[in-house]
Amino acid sequence: MSIGTAHQARSVPWGDVLFSAIAAVSWALTGMAGTAALGLHLLEADSAGSLGPMTAAVVALGAGGSVTPSGDVSVFGLEGAEATTAIEITPLGVGLVGAVLLSWFFLRSLRGAGAVIAPAELLARAGAVVVLFVAMMGGLAWAGHSVITLDGGSLGLDDMPGGEQLGDVEVPGLGDIGGLLPDRLGDLVEAEAKVGFSVDTAPTLLGGLVWCVGVLVIALLASRRTPLPPGWDVVHRAVRPAVSALVGVLLVAVMAGLAAAAYAATGDDRPRRIVGAALLGAPNGVWLGVPIGLFVPWHGEATGELAKVLPDPLDDLLRVGSDQHVTLGRLAELDGMVWLLGVAAAVMMLFAGVLTAVRTPFVRESDAITVGKPAGTDGGGSGPLAFAGRCALRLGIATALALPLLAWLTEVSVDASLSVLGFDAFGAGIELRGDLGTALLLGALWGAGAGAAGALLA
Repeated sequence: MSIGTAHQARSVPWGDVLFSAIAAVSWALTGMAGTAALGLHLLEADSAGSLGPMTAAVVALGAGGSVTPSGDVSVFGLEGAEATTAIEITPLGVGLVGAVLLSWFFLRSLRGAGAVIAPAELLARAGAVVVLFVAMMGGLAWAGHSVITLDGGSLGLDDMPGGEQLGDVEVPGLGDIGGLLPDRLGDLVEAEAKVGFSVDTAPTLLGGLVWCVGVLVIALLASRRTPLPPGWDVVHRAVRPAVSALVGVLLVAVMAGLAAAAYAATGDDRPRRIVGAALLGAPNGVWLGVPIGLFVPWHGEATGELAKVLPDPLDDLLRVGSDQHVTLGRLAELDGMVWLLGVAAAVMMLFAGVLTAVRTPFVRESDAITVGKPAGTDGGGSGPLAFAGRCALRLGIATALALPLLAWLTEVSVDASLSVLGFDAFGAGIELRGDLGTALLLGALWGAGAGAAGALLA
């Protein structure tokens, strides 16, 4: 009986499957919750509301969930008052911590199976993790709802016409209408607006399912020491070198971003806020810079106070007008140092190409004749040029899939407004979306070029 047949005949160890799934999911959610809570605390978000529900909401967002904010300004006693908020952003710092922990425990459980693993056992272990994770996301949907109290003065309501003395409001053509306003409107600045939020159950469960499956698939393809089912040797030879190289350089880029944030915090007046923002969103900024550095075009605009949170010179470009084209060249027109972003992205891709080549098996023709095997990596031809072609093809396909994924993950859409009787008291918004089709094409070109160059250099 062969090794593969013996493993296929082995029964699924359900006890170990269950306990390993519990360990993976619990550690992943614990890490995500800790990162979210610490980041929110450093950003002083807990001063406006309860930290527990906010943490649950951020964890849900980080794992592909959905959160719906809602405004309640009934304290103003105005029938025409409304508050609207819409958020579409993923705190990738929280999601990355969960993905790393979930992958590590999942892959560790697979390595105990031996050189190969039966398809039934692989499916059982992955399925147990997914089911348990989705169930825990349901718990987050139950816990992730609360109300945040916003002080009227902090929202800029005292800057409204008549905000300090609403009994004397002049409207051109109508004169003084202060006497027509409700008596309570005079206390508008001292009023408190309540903005609630809740985790959407159905979208969060579906998003958590997709997120968990995606993390496990990427982890299985990127791990070079985890056993695969019999007959999956081509995945180990052809897919894992390129995927592991890309995942490795992207993680290194995030570490560099965290180091840059730590350095910036040492010279800032409010270092806690920089550290908190880095914990929640360092991968957002880094992985946004990768597509831009590789010449992927973006479209966006920014208004109000939220424009100030964007890095320079992106904030200056988006403030110019609506639907601005964000490219590396346009950013470099505002700050020539931005060209270094393109250089860094190109070096990152070259490093990925070298790693792909180093991790791809290569048998030289003389060695192949000695051992009686075909030359090349897997029967695809001998010689450095053929090897470079295979590396280019594999890294090109991997990057063509990865670059649109990065652009999609780092998309931002935030809109918040609080309007009272037509006066815009608080309004801000950010819209930033990448061109996914162009990202796919450029990913294929950059990956192929980096794979070929890396193979020739290795």
